[in-house]
Amino acid sequence: MSIIEFFSDHTFRMVFFGTTVIGFVAGALGSFAYLRKQSMISDVISHSALPGTLAAFLFSVVIIGTDGRNMLALITGAVIVGTFAVLFTQWIVRNSKVHLDSAMAVALSLFFGLGMMLMRIVADAPLPGKGGIQDYLFGNASTITREDLYTSLAVGGLALAMVALFWKEFAARAFDPTHATMMGINGKLIDTLMFATIVIASVIGLRAVGLVVMIAFVITPPAAARQWTTRLSSMVIVSALIGAIGSGIGAYLAVSLGKVPTGPMIVIVLFVIFVISLVFSPRRSLIMQAWARRRAREELKQQLLERTHVAESQL
Repeated sequence: MSIIEFFSDHTFRMVFFGTTVIGFVAGALGSFAYLRKQSMISDVISHSALPGTLAAFLFSVVIIGTDGRNMLALITGAVIVGTFAVLFTQWIVRNSKVHLDSAMAVALSLFFGLGMMLMRIVADAPLPGKGGIQDYLFGNASTITREDLYTSLAVGGLALAMVALFWKEFAARAFDPTHATMMGINGKLIDTLMFATIVIASVIGLRAVGLVVMIAFVITPPAAARQWTTRLSSMVIVSALIGAIGSGIGAYLAVSLGKVPTGPMIVIVLFVIFVISLVFSPRRSLIMQAWARRRAREELKQQLLERTHVAESQL
């Protein structure tokens, strides 16, 4: 399929622009999870977002009597429950001897189990508009509408604005939490705001790509961007661009190849970009590291030869 044919179709355009926005926002906001060395927290968030979206669906349909598939309502439910899951994980770590990885596993299992229970309730109940609710597990990018795209832009823009507003505090907590506390920064408040943005990054694409692969959108772009830059500001920008470009290319390839799921294809493209970054980046690449080790060996060998010559001349 040619690019002209691709962009001539409304559904394909929505898939392309929707996934590009998701990749851009997730890539930018995922940088902080990567730098905090809590990359797997996005997996906890995405799995805990399932009961959040389903609870929001049930609340909208049963209590309010409105359309349960409204994306803003579903994202709101996912953000609330996802943020609670993060705080729950942090609470376990602070108040017990359980390590962070174990606490994340406990939270992930608990909330995902709750989500599967709610999915069964929704599937068995005679509720209007429940068709396609299973898409939140594996995603269905073809369901993205113009309203969904606008909602993603608004929610993602709000999260990025929050990052810009608290940039200094986010940076301090990401690199040196102890020093940030000495600066008078409210650690709990900033952590809550930071993880709220990571929650948004993790849930904004659930409907399009599904919770199973959403973690790749949050972590792979910053991991690739880290190979190219050493500054936080440039890392966030490069990560956002990698997420957007990889998502756009993946969406185009998924449609062009036919019968290929969009989310997994985007993950493959992002992985290819990560491998390219790992091998060819100018400072941290495997090639540069191998070259540096070779030069170090040659310099050491030369120093040993010089010392040998000096020792022989003194005999």
